[in-house]
Amino acid sequence: MTSNPAIENECSLARLETRSRVLRAVRDFFYAGGFIEVETPVRIPAPALEVFIDSPPSGKAWLRASPELHMKRLMAAGCERIFQMGPCFRMGECGSRHNPEFTMIEWYRANADYTEILRDTEALFKHVFSTLFGRTRFSYRGQPIDLALPWHCITVREAYRRWAGWDPVAAWDEDRFNTDMVERVEPSLPRDRPCVLTDYPAPAAALARLKPNAADVAERWEVYVGGLELANAYSELCDPASQRARFEEAARQRQSLGKEVYPLDEPFLSALERGMPPCGGIALGVDRLVMLACDAADIGDVRPFCQRPGFTF
Repeated sequence: MTSNPAIENECSLARLETRSRVLRAVRDFFYAGGFIEVETPVRIPAPALEVFIDSPPSGKAWLRASPELHMKRLMAAGCERIFQMGPCFRMGECGSRHNPEFTMIEWYRANADYTEILRDTEALFKHVFSTLFGRTRFSYRGQPIDLALPWHCITVREAYRRWAGWDPVAAWDEDRFNTDMVERVEPSLPRDRPCVLTDYPAPAAALARLKPNAADVAERWEVYVGGLELANAYSELCDPASQRARFEEAARQRQSLGKEVYPLDEPFLSALERGMPPCGGIALGVDRLVMLACDAADIGDVRPFCQRPGFTF
């Protein structure tokens, strides 16, 4: 395939081709697994209330930061295995690994938890890279990685004790937690294979179920590959009263920080009241998955027309 000067400085044709192959492999994986592909609104009346995730306004509505709440409404309506791949938007996120508009895949399984979602994720990664390269070994930015090796799994509590010198479960400090995550924990995670950081402090998991015998720990994990954070998974919170209380607390915190306070998503909360089955779900960044496949350091290398720092909606 020859180079096209019109997109040379944004995303090469070869990388666009790889991106297309990744998208096809992802869809093939879920179709083979009996999942239904769904589409939900991109312009929504009520974003999920999370303290530090900001959705761009669109008239009297907002562009979605995630399709999560609509997909959970489908689970409450009787769906058992669903996935969606499409655009999402977040304000204030622009850099080598972030773009205000990005592509996300989310999937949900009824009667499953975050451990089943982890098994899905391992199988998905192996399928994608085996489809692209005929093997599960590859190199990212000079680091050899083997997806077939047993994935590293470490709890947040253990990671912070080891590399940051404190326990965020026993003594929650949001600012310190976020700073140490970037400066101490993430740089220390193993890179020869995927690394799963699991069991987050309860305040750091707004939509996740708490562990049955540990009310201060949530069933949430994130996976890192080659230093890139790729996905965020939960055992989903199904209790409507708890979810409403968490949204209301997030609204209070957003107001105290001078952030826009979104309305409560009452149709979603009503769906929880009618009953959503126990389920696990995940959001995975497609652009970063393509970055791995292309050995790309910048998100702009794998998606054309990427916004650069300074861009605002």
